Parts: sequence; structure tokens; C-alpha cells
Amino acid sequence: MTLTHAKANTVYNVLAVAGAGNTRRRLLDMGFTPACKLFVAATAPTGGTVLVRLRGFSVALREDAASLIELTAERQ
Repeated sequence: MTLTHAKANTVYNVLAVAGAGNTRRRLLDMGFTPACKLFVAATAPTGGTVLVRLRGFSVALREDAASLIELTAERQ
């Protein structure tokens, strides 16, 4: 599953970051690294933007960048 399909108010683990070049490097530099936990705080009602909290800060990602982040649901 990718971040574009994630549900709001849910915790996930990052499996991988796809893509190449500067886009992938930028996501990795922001902290979207494998095994990182993130909280999906909100999604735009019309799609297009996802608000995520990870590593002590919040990030709003557009749909094209969010589709590069592969997730798995956190086990409880």
C-alpha cells in the first residue's frame, strides 16, 4: 500500500521509498526511511494532499510524492 491510500488517524511503518533521483533523495532526507513510524494526521477530502507526522514534525505531501512511499500497517 502507498501513502496515497492510507487512512487518516492511523500509524504505519515505512517499507520503502520508490522513485529515483532528487525526488527520492528529498523524501529520504525528510525522514521517510524504511522502518520509520509515521502517523497520517489528515487527508484532503478531494485527494491530492496528505498530512503526516513523523520524527517530531509534520509534513504535507502532494499525491505524486506520497505515491512513492510504501507502507504497512503498524501491528498492535
